[in-house]
Amino acid sequence: MNSAGKVCISIIAFSLSAASGHAQELRPQFDRAQFPAANMAEVKLGQLLFYDPILSGNKKVACATCHHPRFATSDGLPLGLGDGGIGLGPERRTDPENLPEKRVPRNSPALFNLGAAQFISLFHDGRLEFDANRPSNIRTPLDDEMVAGFDSVLSAQAMFPVLSPDEMAGHYLENDVAKAVRMGLLTGENGAWDIIAKRVRGYAQYQAMFDEVLEPNSEIDFTDIANAIAAFVAFEWRADDSPFDRYVFEGEPLTAPELRGLDLFYGKANCVSCHAGLFQTDQQFHAIAMPQIGPGKAARFEDHADDTGRMHVTGKQEDAFKFRTPSLRNVVFTGPYGHAGAFRTLRDVVVHHLDPVASLAAYELNVKLPELASADDQRILRDPTAVARIGAANELQPISLNDEEIEQLLAFLQTLTDQKSVDGRLGVPLSVPSGLPVDQ
Repeated sequence: MNSAGKVCISIIAFSLSAASGHAQELRPQFDRAQFPAANMAEVKLGQLLFYDPILSGNKKVACATCHHPRFATSDGLPLGLGDGGIGLGPERRTDPENLPEKRVPRNSPALFNLGAAQFISLFHDGRLEFDANRPSNIRTPLDDEMVAGFDSVLSAQAMFPVLSPDEMAGHYLENDVAKAVRMGLLTGENGAWDIIAKRVRGYAQYQAMFDEVLEPNSEIDFTDIANAIAAFVAFEWRADDSPFDRYVFEGEPLTAPELRGLDLFYGKANCVSCHAGLFQTDQQFHAIAMPQIGPGKAARFEDHADDTGRMHVTGKQEDAFKFRTPSLRNVVFTGPYGHAGAFRTLRDVVVHHLDPVASLAAYELNVKLPELASADDQRILRDPTAVARIGAANELQPISLNDEEIEQLLAFLQTLTDQKSVDGRLGVPLSVPSGLPVDQ
């Protein structure tokens, strides 16, 4: 049996004991999370790169723009604005001198625990994932051009947003990175990643810091940048010291409502059918009739599309509208919820899970999106056929919980908060080697 299975069995036994009033006697045998050893020179280098807009085509967007600690490593928006946006978080708005072509099509996912060995796929559709059958051990959308040098799946993920016009690259043809993307030059010489690496090499402070991590005077490659960012993310947002962890591993007590919520989570509410394992995710993909707002994830040069989720990766009809089960660590801070950020509050999305098809049918947009004149954010919601397709793929059976039980479930979800990770360990740097502004 794998570690996730042992964890699941242990926690179910644990919850039953808790419900019978004997939780203090139980010491379940959970496997601790496995994280890479931290090389602090690389972590501190990755911190600066993470907050430095030098990695974006127009030098105005950093990784932190959409993954900021002020918003629990997301951006506090249903769907964000990358290139062409001004401001941070819910205050972000369009730049009248560089209007975005469209919104980022999916909600910005939180970064907690992504450095743990348990995380084997990333992005809402899992298009980047561990694959032992490939020389790089990584399957990506760029398989034909995949290069060696990434330390992990997280490392490979760190560099994909720089290729997206809506996220970091910028409008086609308006800067050297965007031009390279438009021409299909991504990974080779004079490709988008190479252009970015050359920018970083141009700063003596970055070169000196890389010299501490690599061989002295090594030429900085884009994989080195990605590895440093991944090292920082793994260190900064490790979230495995919550009240839930301390209860499981150390026997610290939970309150009566939290224990009742735990029993619901692993029992009657059957949340564990998808949210299994130490980090409350089975790392799989499920269709649960999540409403789609915004443009949807489309092929390049398409304006709008049904966001078919995992099917976008596999091409298999049975994967239509399936999305990766998100981890629930620090979930009380990571809204809005859903792959398109359609639910404003945690209670809203919990209630959706109780009867997804009915919830989808009754859904009314109640989240605030940054104004964008060209956006048609409710196109799918206005199309009964499109909504029916989403509903027909739903896998969850209706479950009946009363208001008290919902509140107890929410109380348990509070116990998954690791405040140290929410606050961040190194924090936001005051400045970066490029001298470009840092979002505080």
